[in-house]
Amino acid sequence: MIGLILFTSCKEEKNPLSGKLTTSFCDNIHRNYSISLSKELEDISELMKTKTGVYVLEDGGGAMITRAWLTEYAEETIDIQYFIFSMDNVGLIACDYLVRAADRGVKIRLLVDDIMVDADIQDILTLDSHENITIKVYNPGVNLGKNIFEKLGKLATDFRSFNQRMHNKTFVVDGKVVITGGRNIADEYFDYDHEYNFRDRDVLLLGKETKKVNASFHKFWNSDLSVAVTELTDELPDNVTDENRFDKLHEYACNPENFWPQVREKIKNLPAAFPAIKDSGSLVWVDDVEFTSDEPGKNDGNSGLGGGGISTSKLIRLVKNAKTSIEIQSPYLITSELSRELFKEATDRGVKIRILTNSLASTDNLEAFSGYQKDRKALLETGVRIFEFRPDAAERKRIMTGELQASIDYQPIFGLHSKSMVVDGKITVIGTFNLDPRSANLNTECLAVIQSEQVSQNVLKGIEEEFKPENAWETTVEFNPDSEVSNIKRVKTWTRKILPKDIL
Repeated sequence: MIGLILFTSCKEEKNPLSGKLTTSFCDNIHRNYSISLSKELEDISELMKTKTGVYVLEDGGGAMITRAWLTEYAEETIDIQYFIFSMDNVGLIACDYLVRAADRGVKIRLLVDDIMVDADIQDILTLDSHENITIKVYNPGVNLGKNIFEKLGKLATDFRSFNQRMHNKTFVVDGKVVITGGRNIADEYFDYDHEYNFRDRDVLLLGKETKKVNASFHKFWNSDLSVAVTELTDELPDNVTDENRFDKLHEYACNPENFWPQVREKIKNLPAAFPAIKDSGSLVWVDDVEFTSDEPGKNDGNSGLGGGGISTSKLIRLVKNAKTSIEIQSPYLITSELSRELFKEATDRGVKIRILTNSLASTDNLEAFSGYQKDRKALLETGVRIFEFRPDAAERKRIMTGELQASIDYQPIFGLHSKSMVVDGKITVIGTFNLDPRSANLNTECLAVIQSEQVSQNVLKGIEEEFKPENAWETTVEFNPDSEVSNIKRVKTWTRKILPKDIL
């Protein structure tokens, strides 16, 4: 594992100020000590008491740098909740920033779901060994610290619990600033992957509604389902008492050979990142923003794999109350008779509904696509229009950061991962909810519901662009773009049809 290599000791040099052994390779691009989060918020502190500042993070580079800025200038706490936290290039950059924040006394809590942790448990324990970093794992028993037989046993004896995952994604700094939305922490969510990247969307929230996000995080953190990583194994890494155990991580993250020139330039200009957001004209102060999150565990399970949740109910109400239009982006589109009837009721009363989802050519999830494929015709017959994302969407040249495009002589596949909805051109939903039974009934999800015509129109500009023929195919009863892929991929998709839709 790359993470395990990087958490080992490395060549050191003496820091004459602290007396500690440390690397100083990127001291010139890290923290500007004249800046702090509280200072940057002073001029908007009154607004934050009664309103919520909303800034939509569309491109991967901007979303990454914003997280880096907030981590670099946090003063008290960073609370992080993610479905996926990978130890790839982006994950290692994130870990380096978190360790540096912890070194200056910031208290960091990291909660990750067990099933998709792409890291060795020894690496996680090393990170957790920092006195200011605490890591918990949600609903463990299917991945970390388990062998294949233990995992299969969990699947066989407790199928519902095995499939109940925490899909929430929140990043909370000093209890004042929040990022939530579709992105996990991995290369492909920030345009770093050389083969496949996602078109995704997050939203930055400042002020009033961040209190509800804080409350949600604490509820998950204190849940019986969230278990300290130190309780999952008795085997602690050999280096947990080594004061230099993070040096190799710092060296990697600060080595300019590991980053494209454009990324290094952005890191160098990091101190200006947050002021640029405030001065952009795209930070909108909104009276009515509602953060909605499911409860840990989602529902009581009395309805088998069904049962819904708070986020499901919220979305149903928004669809039922729509008057003129609904625009939706969802990477997975697996409908039930109930959800199709909901859309049919809306189109019958004159609501125009358009949905953008992945095509077979752009999807990263053949199981989910097979579930969509089963009922695609039935969904079209409700009156909704369906568009399927192109893997070579022209829009990627605008949305994706220039780092990748400037560094390789081909274009990676571009898939859809944003989970957004705009209702009547004035209500925007940005969150983690996919239009599938898993999000509706099993995974915990969270949503930011923003009542602002200005925010909605800004988001709609991007959505409208992605409905265009150069970015998506319109699927009809007579036409779909499945033939754009190889016969092998089509056969693989067909074989997935044996899976029950309830777990897709």
